[in-house]
Amino acid sequence: MSNKISVIIRSRNEDRWIGHAIQSVLDFIYKPEIIIVDNNSTDETENIVRHFTQDPLLNDKKNKQYTKIKIIKIDNYTPGKALNMGVKKCSNPHLMIISAHCVLKKLNLKKHVQDLKKHVCVFGNNTPIWNGKKITKRYIWSHFVNKRVVNMYSEMEKRHFIHNSIAMYDRKYLSKNPFDEHLPGKEDRYWANDVVKKGKSFLYDPDMEADHHYTEKGNTWKGIG
Repeated sequence: MSNKISVIIRSRNEDRWIGHAIQSVLDFIYKPEIIIVDNNSTDETENIVRHFTQDPLLNDKKNKQYTKIKIIKIDNYTPGKALNMGVKKCSNPHLMIISAHCVLKKLNLKKHVQDLKKHVCVFGNNTPIWNGKKITKRYIWSHFVNKRVVNMYSEMEKRHFIHNSIAMYDRKYLSKNPFDEHLPGKEDRYWANDVVKKGKSFLYDPDMEADHHYTEKGNTWKGIG
């Protein structure tokens, strides 16, 4: 069983948090492959990523923190298109998607990889944070419970529920069943519905967890995810 992981991070002007996101991946995953899909950032996002790509230790294959970091550009952005582009660049059998403003706090990689033998996706818990303050888990955040759930269904949204802020996938399955590139958002939920229709399953596991730092006022308490 391979624990080699590719990680996809979508970005657009994420200089406040992307360095924290990348470092958290390095803290939890041994020698990951990281794919940054950047939507023409105009801030310091790319320069922050280069702090990692130009680090001699991270470029030394003998170093335990060695990682390959690639930056690819996207035009005519949609969430699904960005993720599909990232998947095509991944070389490992399992991949993780993490938001550029999320910081990994908990990961049981061996267990999650084992779960991907049975499920095509495992997604994790989120703690929503606004300017350092943890936000009450309401609206979509009420889905992030403290127990494992197979094929989570949202009574609120009347559809199955995956959240791509922190999720792991079987690369082969995702390559053959990509995200809808025409959707302006919530590509993860539509993908979840398709999974169940095809007789497959996905898993929510709170042993995968990230702090989700909101950078736009209002999103957290409006339940926009």
